[in-house]
Amino acid sequence: MNFKLSEEQLMIQQAARDFAVNECLPGVIERDEHQKFPKDQIVKLAELGFMGMMVDPKYGGAGMDTISYVLAMEEISKLDASVSVCMSVNNSLVCWGLETYGSEEQKQQYLTPLATGIKDEELYIGAFLLSEPEAGSDATSQRTTAEDMGDHYLLNGTKNWITNGSSASVYLVIAQTHPGKKSNGINAFIVEKNWPGVTVGAKENKLGIRGSDTHSIMFTDVKVPKENRIGEDGFGFKFAMKTLAGGRIGIASQALGIASGAYQFSLEYSKQRKAFGKEIMHHQAIQFKLADMATKIDAARLLCLKAAWEKDTGKDYTVSSSMAKVFASETAMWSAVEAVQIHGGYGFVKEYHVERLMRDAKITQIYEGTSEVQRIVIGRSILK
Repeated sequence: MNFKLSEEQLMIQQAARDFAVNECLPGVIERDEHQKFPKDQIVKLAELGFMGMMVDPKYGGAGMDTISYVLAMEEISKLDASVSVCMSVNNSLVCWGLETYGSEEQKQQYLTPLATGIKDEELYIGAFLLSEPEAGSDATSQRTTAEDMGDHYLLNGTKNWITNGSSASVYLVIAQTHPGKKSNGINAFIVEKNWPGVTVGAKENKLGIRGSDTHSIMFTDVKVPKENRIGEDGFGFKFAMKTLAGGRIGIASQALGIASGAYQFSLEYSKQRKAFGKEIMHHQAIQFKLADMATKIDAARLLCLKAAWEKDTGKDYTVSSSMAKVFASETAMWSAVEAVQIHGGYGFVKEYHVERLMRDAKITQIYEGTSEVQRIVIGRSILK
């Protein structure tokens, strides 16, 4: 068992850390307050190769391993989770799904520009469309339909809570083709945002990750070519579940970063803030909070890295990714609340960042599978 990172992994970690400090931290409070999409930051991430980190270089990717991806996600999430979630969706859900299950023609047409993040000198990223008004944790209850018309499908329906909703150029859409077959009748499709019949709804006014653009997407008689279906007929639900398992590693890493950021801000503050004649880091009440934060964060990091290692070595990472996500997300929420408490009144104002981290942390317990769903996955694995 080797816990030592390679030289390449350490370089990637440092590059992500430098990017977060130099590119994400400046203006992060204003972007959060005004719900401004971090386009400049995403473009620069693409230039670093971080929007297609794990994609094979022959498709424009950086060819990195999942461990490197976890390290980069943690560093960026420490300072701006809105940037990291855009990066996570493009890497874990869109690029991975296309590279693993897409046809060679689909990879050439869509994966290559998505992995580079740029096409025709413009930002080019993707979004994953699974959730609906009545299909959240119950992903089998798809109301969006894709009617087989012979040479194409006719897509109708509404998708909710879509990260990168208005900024994406390409959507991976999950829809029901054969209602009688239930989950076995679901398909996955590649849909371009500018096709006739695609409508982007208003941006959601969210509690946290306010810089990321979250929208509803509506489809009205959208013609989807047969060649844009991913995999065999009826493969869509399996595609979504397989893709989400990897996506949970990304969100677990985001949660880890939020927790780690909350801890680092708190540690620095405890060295500067004085109470009762000494820095508050010397008070046992604060020391115990910091000690518990450091311990839980290290445990969360090990779970994330274990899931990443299992993915990189070809093992089944379904359970390990669920364990990583449920523990890291709950650690993020707990650590962020403790960070606000350590900061006292200053923790309640935007200038000190931790109130934003607390708001950002909550969504990690909900999206890409709620904590309850993760416990179902884990429970089934240990009871079978």
